[in-house]
Amino acid sequence: MEYQNFIPEGWEENYRPVSKEYLINAMNQGVTLQGLVKKCDNNYNLHIDFGNNITGVIPRDEVEAVNIDETGFPKPNICVSKVNKYVQFKVTDITENDKFILSRKKVGNEALNWVKNTLKEGQVVNGIVKSIQPYGAFIEIGGGIVGLLHIEDISVARIKSPSERLKIGQKIKIMIKSIDRKNERIILSYKELLGTWEENVKGFEEGSVVVGIAREIEKGKNGIFVELTPNLVGLAEYKEKINYGQKVNVFVRKIIPEKKKIKLIIV
Repeated sequence: MEYQNFIPEGWEENYRPVSKEYLINAMNQGVTLQGLVKKCDNNYNLHIDFGNNITGVIPRDEVEAVNIDETGFPKPNICVSKVNKYVQFKVTDITENDKFILSRKKVGNEALNWVKNTLKEGQVVNGIVKSIQPYGAFIEIGGGIVGLLHIEDISVARIKSPSERLKIGQKIKIMIKSIDRKNERIILSYKELLGTWEENVKGFEEGSVVVGIAREIEKGKNGIFVELTPNLVGLAEYKEKINYGQKVNVFVRKIIPEKKKIKLIIV
């Protein structure tokens, strides 16, 4: 099963009003669609507006294949949190008054099977940032399946908060770092997609002056690590009144490929 069945490229941008015939055809072919949730009603059903005076409903018991409580239903806050968000679903039926019955759970079950049987470590997939915490970010990779991106796997340059790199709702490419199928945990990595040391260092020459971002101060104030790119860091001699996150001009004193090191001077 191809990943694009879950989060296609540009899927939000491609959302547009559709016809009744289009939805019936999608139902007959079992195609996964996406739409904007307009309302979560008192019974926690989700309502989709397709435009052209066509509506659909995702019944509460079809909202999630994951994130369900002990009753087997999605928690109420799960439904409410999806209002004004894009969700994926399959069309399962059409009522006499032309309202379409939809299922997000079917997409979630497909995604679960994809994770269990097809997804591999090292695979690069599309994701959407769902939550940002001090220790990392939770990325949905489709059908309600969420993986954890630890802060140390966001970039080689050490940052204090994932929000320095990511924002909620952002669509990114992400790599599957590890899969714990027994405990249903997926660990992700982003820094592998930012280029190798050798690829990044090609943009810099000894003797040049460039702009970097001050990051951590080496223990004992022996130096300041300066981010030249998210996956390229050099060490500059310590200088007072330089703060974390500050943009600094640095002189590239020495590039040492065999040690993958760059020596800098803050000017």
